[in-house]
Amino acid sequence: MAITATDVMKLRKATGAGMMDCKKALTDANGDFDGAVQIIREKGKLVASKRSDREASEGVALAKVSDDNKFGAIVVLNCETDFVAKNDDFVKKTDSFASVAVADKPADLEGLKGLDVDGRTVADHVTEQTGVIGEKIELGHFASVEAEFVVGYIHPGNKLATLVGFNKAGFDAQVAKDVAMQVAAMNPVAVDKDAVSQEVIDKELEIAKEKFRQEGKPEAMLDKIAQGSLNKFFKESTLLNQAFVKDNKQTVKDYLGSVDKELTVTSFQRFALSE
Repeated sequence: MAITATDVMKLRKATGAGMMDCKKALTDANGDFDGAVQIIREKGKLVASKRSDREASEGVALAKVSDDNKFGAIVVLNCETDFVAKNDDFVKKTDSFASVAVADKPADLEGLKGLDVDGRTVADHVTEQTGVIGEKIELGHFASVEAEFVVGYIHPGNKLATLVGFNKAGFDAQVAKDVAMQVAAMNPVAVDKDAVSQEVIDKELEIAKEKFRQEGKPEAMLDKIAQGSLNKFFKESTLLNQAFVKDNKQTVKDYLGSVDKELTVTSFQRFALSE
């Protein structure tokens, strides 16, 4: 049967595949729309299988927050080349996954893959994109923050995204953005020293002791000296105790306290593609 331009455009809109691929799929399916969609999906699975051993280290990292600012999600869609990562359609596809993550609040990455977007699962969309683009495409990361007030920040270039949750709302949104940018720039390991895992603490103490041991410090003094290094680590690597990047004469905790004595950060998430 004759394949019209309208048929081709309809299939292209539904799948994102190229014009020629859509026309061929419709021809092979004898004009059956659902059959053509299935052909394009199968092509995606075939390409995905062939490229499964390739490295998908490029991509897009986006942060998105709900309209009420109480929930936010970071979604990362990986690809093989920066050329694809910069494509507007690829960014829009990632944004659609972030939107459904904010709407449905999945528990983890696997939960996100199973969510519905336009009648197909996120996982199906990813497979289809592999066939359309011809590169390995995979959903690489998902994280979320839920709090009284959540702000997101996407660094220009879509390679780094952060989310920060606060214990209360109603303060200047620029303050929240400042802290989200602090997380992006300074990459803290935890909100405060009480949130640093014992594993990280033990590792930092051991590194410090070995350093001072190599410098010839007495063994009996190592624990005390190492504790001083640990305190420095807390100051440099925990968000509330870091020097505020926009005014290093005060800490992030001091900055928040100057806005509202009770205002603090409850949690944060950060993801960077290049690190």
